[in-house]
Amino acid sequence: MGGIPTFLAMGEANVSPLFALLTMVLVLAVVISLALVRFKQSLLVGYLLAGVLIGNFGLLWFTGNDASDPVIANLSEIGVVLLMFTLGVEFSFGELRHMWRTALLGGGMQVAVTGLIAGGIAALAGFNVIDSVVLGIAVSLSSTAVAMKSFQDAGQQNNPGARASLGIALFQDILVILVFLVMPAVYQSGGGSILPQIGTAVLKGFVFLAGAALLGKYMLNSLLHAVARTRSRELFTLTVIGLCAGVAYAGGALDLSLALGAFVAGLVVSESIYSHRILSEILPFKDLFLAIFFISVGLQIDLSIFLTDWARVLLWSFSILLAKGAVVFFVLKSLQLPARPGMLAAAALSSTGEFSLVLIGKAGGYRPFDPATEQVLLVCTALTMACVPTLMRVSLPFAKWLEEKGVLASHKMAPEVMTPVQAIKQIDDHAIICGYGPVGRSVNEALKRCGVSTLVLELNAETVRDLKERGQPVLFADATHPEALDLAGISRARMVAFTFPSVHVTCAAVPLVRERNPGICIFGRAKFPNEAMKLRALDVQVIHDERESAVAMVRAAITTYQRADIDPVEVVGETMEAG
Repeated sequence: MGGIPTFLAMGEANVSPLFALLTMVLVLAVVISLALVRFKQSLLVGYLLAGVLIGNFGLLWFTGNDASDPVIANLSEIGVVLLMFTLGVEFSFGELRHMWRTALLGGGMQVAVTGLIAGGIAALAGFNVIDSVVLGIAVSLSSTAVAMKSFQDAGQQNNPGARASLGIALFQDILVILVFLVMPAVYQSGGGSILPQIGTAVLKGFVFLAGAALLGKYMLNSLLHAVARTRSRELFTLTVIGLCAGVAYAGGALDLSLALGAFVAGLVVSESIYSHRILSEILPFKDLFLAIFFISVGLQIDLSIFLTDWARVLLWSFSILLAKGAVVFFVLKSLQLPARPGMLAAAALSSTGEFSLVLIGKAGGYRPFDPATEQVLLVCTALTMACVPTLMRVSLPFAKWLEEKGVLASHKMAPEVMTPVQAIKQIDDHAIICGYGPVGRSVNEALKRCGVSTLVLELNAETVRDLKERGQPVLFADATHPEALDLAGISRARMVAFTFPSVHVTCAAVPLVRERNPGICIFGRAKFPNEAMKLRALDVQVIHDERESAVAMVRAAITTYQRADIDPVEVVGETMEAG
């Protein structure tokens, strides 16, 4: 084996290069990410660093692979597909209608100004018109994943700056879809007029979207409804993955790209009652493949080029952060957003992002960029995304200092009308009602009468549909899914009530609840004494069905005989202890 140690040669013979590579990248990603968490950095940065270390320090040699291996590129493409599908599921036309001003005006101005600056610089540097436009759009895009995750980690997801960032991110996401749609026509025009090709591509995209909408209306919801009735988590997950892959493949087969097909698949189910359940099922897969995507990007970074041209890389990274942050801030100020949330949003959106890399990769598939240019873009994206959490932490004190110096003035915003989706995301100090049977209904109505905000988790599709029509915040979700609990805002809730007597479900969910909110008050039901003991061991406040029924019946019986001097609770306790 040419000097390779014996145990490595045996490993090459017995372990597939794919498994060896996946093992190395995932283990190293975990180790690096744990270190970065201590410094409050995004995990995505850890994935990038893992790829850089593997690709530049000879670690690929141990796996029998090299940086050009197509397996990692294929896995990263799966990550992009799942990312786009999740984006489609999370996309809400209802939110867009209520945020149209920030999304269309704010997002449009931000992309236009940033794109013109970056594209103009690219044109002056000698790039042709098409490449300059692509580079301008790529630089104008921000990392939605890093920004939204940073808002959540900082507990600022209800900040007006987070809402403004989401609005601009929505516009950027729509723009990416449109660029994916017309990119094949633009690059394959052969130097002639591109308008006919763009028109054909847009028409093909609308036909595809209309077909997917018809599929969703007449077939998809019925299929999901039938699968949901089986109460099989495995079948539901398989259906979701199959849906994503099937529609994405159809988009690719029509030369509209897998990413566009995946987005349309998510869009079809975004307004259905199953959207939150689908999110809870798909998020673990998306996170895994998104990690592989960022690791594959890190594998492509050549540190030798960075070390040779480090000054230019740092200059461009600083310029991107400064220019994009300034553009976002002044755009939001023109929309009357106060200085502090505006500065927070500017910090969150100041980097380039994952779709910048996807866009450059797609364009490179038609006409590759110069390797040095690609390396600068890759490293600038990694560096700017790494700076976002720190910039967000210092943005509010900086804005406050500017206000105190009189440089900036704050404004009061008009109250925003929220959609049901927004209401669920912003609900706080609420009660989560798991199950909406007779007990859940009674608890929910009683709490609402007392002015307590409630959120229902239910797996009966008809019940969820009815509650949505009545304006009750509700998720079609399983309380034993950690993603479902996160979507329900478990970390912000005061109490959670498991209103069904299925003790094994409650026992499975309680550790997940405690992990996210150690101080939350948990209620559960039990039919039998041994079940009640299990729940009490988990520090659950137990409603014991047998005992409560006995108390009610004894009270009724004693009342019949007009024995008001006897306490029915005491009698029941003595009787059950004697039994």
